[in-house]
Amino acid sequence: MKIVMLAYPGLTPLDLMGPLQAWSLWPDAEIQVVWKTDSPIPTDTGMPIVPTHRFDNCFESPDILFAPGGTKPTIDLMSDLEVMAFLKDKGAKAQWVTSVCTGALLLGAAGLLEGYKATTHWAAHSYLEAFGAIPSEGRYVIDRNRATGGGVTAGIDFGLALVAQIAGDELAKTIQLAMEYSPNPPFNSGSPAEASEETIERVKRIFAEASS
Repeated sequence: MKIVMLAYPGLTPLDLMGPLQAWSLWPDAEIQVVWKTDSPIPTDTGMPIVPTHRFDNCFESPDILFAPGGTKPTIDLMSDLEVMAFLKDKGAKAQWVTSVCTGALLLGAAGLLEGYKATTHWAAHSYLEAFGAIPSEGRYVIDRNRATGGGVTAGIDFGLALVAQIAGDELAKTIQLAMEYSPNPPFNSGSPAEASEETIERVKRIFAEASS
């Protein structure tokens, strides 16, 4: 599997690292973390990551194209013509076009989700329709050769689900056990369906400030 994972300044690292960790255990997978340059780039945690490849030297026709999300930097990237051209080109050649969180908005802005069911972070879900996508609920949504994950931590579920879709359940189960992925969160507050109205409003304010 030849995998191209977009990186960019200001991304949310767990959007990238969740599926990256799962796919790194995929036998014979070749993973490239790609940006315009190969210099360290900041994330929204302050921790930098270092791309392994640039736009001009990554896989020409990847099996999987992946885009992670974030807040304002992700929205700003939708106006970056070079990035949009890169996603359109690789998306047209890839066997699978995928994202986690608001990375779906990048795919949508590049015209890669029109007519497909898709999901994203709950706070951005309503924006999918503007790109011709069909907003769908779920930790991950797979529609033909489009696979999208919900917000941040959903990237692990998404990563395992895509392995299962392509290579079978047994490999996905093996990777899940290797990662000791057995979620048991301390609170039932991980989705709008579980959280209190007060918590939902606080998160909305946080995202509004981060996106301004």
